[in-house]
Amino acid sequence: MANTDFDPSQLSISQQEALGTYTAVTNQEPAAAIPLLERSQWNVQIAIAKFFDGEAPDPVEEARASLASSPAPPSQSSRQETLMNGFSRSTRPQTRSRLDPAPRIVPQPENQNLYRPPFLLTLLFTPFNLLYRLLSGSLRLFTYLFPFLPRLLSGSAGGRVQPRRPRDTSGRKPLNPRDTAARFAREFEEEYGQHDLKFFENGYAQAYDLAKKDLKFLLVILLSPEHDDTSTFVRGTLLSPEVVSYINDPQNKIILWAGSVQDSEAYQVSTALNCSKFPFAALVAHTPQDSSTSMSTIGRISGLVPPSAFVPRLQSAISRHSAALERARASRNEQQATRNLREEQNSAYERSLAQDRERARQRREEEESRLRAEREAKAKAEAAERQTQNLEQWRLWKAQSIPPEPTSSGDEITRVSIRMTSGERIVRKFRAEADIEELYAFVECYDILSNSSASSTVAEPSNYEHQYRFRLVSPLPRMVYDLASGETIGSKVGRSGNLLVEPIDDEDS
Repeated sequence: MANTDFDPSQLSISQQEALGTYTAVTNQEPAAAIPLLERSQWNVQIAIAKFFDGEAPDPVEEARASLASSPAPPSQSSRQETLMNGFSRSTRPQTRSRLDPAPRIVPQPENQNLYRPPFLLTLLFTPFNLLYRLLSGSLRLFTYLFPFLPRLLSGSAGGRVQPRRPRDTSGRKPLNPRDTAARFAREFEEEYGQHDLKFFENGYAQAYDLAKKDLKFLLVILLSPEHDDTSTFVRGTLLSPEVVSYINDPQNKIILWAGSVQDSEAYQVSTALNCSKFPFAALVAHTPQDSSTSMSTIGRISGLVPPSAFVPRLQSAISRHSAALERARASRNEQQATRNLREEQNSAYERSLAQDRERARQRREEEESRLRAEREAKAKAEAAERQTQNLEQWRLWKAQSIPPEPTSSGDEITRVSIRMTSGERIVRKFRAEADIEELYAFVECYDILSNSSASSTVAEPSNYEHQYRFRLVSPLPRMVYDLASGETIGSKVGRSGNLLVEPIDDEDS
């Protein structure tokens, strides 16, 4: 017996996997799926087939129910009392009428290859195949030469001839369900003209699945073109205004599927629905009182029925099962609403989690940017401080290498008047053969030289290349004394000259 309370912890690992696979395919609630899986011995394939094809009644359970409901045999004393006193009592067991299940029919074309053996197996049975063809060909030749033998053999067998399956002589080409439905609709319109019926434009299995999914009524119409009452039924009943209006009414929730028994699919449907007379109409619907997946035939209409009787019979069948379908529809809507609410909550949680992750990422990036900016600023400050220290050390070192001002005069001496950036004018003598770089070094280290005192020797800073942030120019005519020329002071300035110190901006460097 199926458990009504759903507790996942009571299921084994294999049962939980089977439940997950079944609910993923059928989209059914676990509480409703467990009873069907238990009835299917936890076989997922059998449970899915029962869900889509409908669950047939269990013969064992029916036999048990019939034995339980059958009355006990009367005892010998009661029989004697009945015979002597004329005591009689009718014992009629109460039985509940059960609807016939409506199976899901998937047409299988007769010319479709169901199985193709492997190549090695075909090669293995090739000698037997050749022997069978040889014997069958010899037998056909023998019966052709002696045609009276089969009749004699059949007569000696008592006239019992094995019935043969009738061959399809209509010449209709087998098509897939969608094309078969389109061909039927086209032939129906060519035969009976324009109409307002809305036939389902696909196979019976698809209409069956749609009726089961949307909890609607599936009205199946099966016609036999060779039957005498077909034309009268279609023109007088099926295409009558009251029948068309009732079928097309959206409130009745009817899906109309029709077919000709000349087609393989419609013929299989007629066999499955126990069609005994044409024209035939059957009403198929979900019966939740039997099981959560069952589809049953809730009404049949056979033969030529007028519209005045056709519509009331449909109304009666639909009214008897509308309440159960409404309850099932309400339960399914409630389950869907619960599922949607859960999905919305999960979506909102995922969005909130994504926003929190985005804010955390932004905070992390801002912190990383702040730390990177602090590191860069610290590195720049350290580089600037190191540059200042190296510059000061280089000026001290360079001031040691500048020779003192010569005291003599003559051709070997150049007298230079330098106007500093502060406006101070300095006049000094330099050796004429000295490099122009000595003049630049004097200007760079002038404050140290002017305040020079005995100090210890300073070494040249390592990994430092000094760049002068000024240039020396002569005012009239303007001439820049560049260090790159590598000339001497005498060749550049002459015996005397006036020079200006111009600072070099970053844009000019």
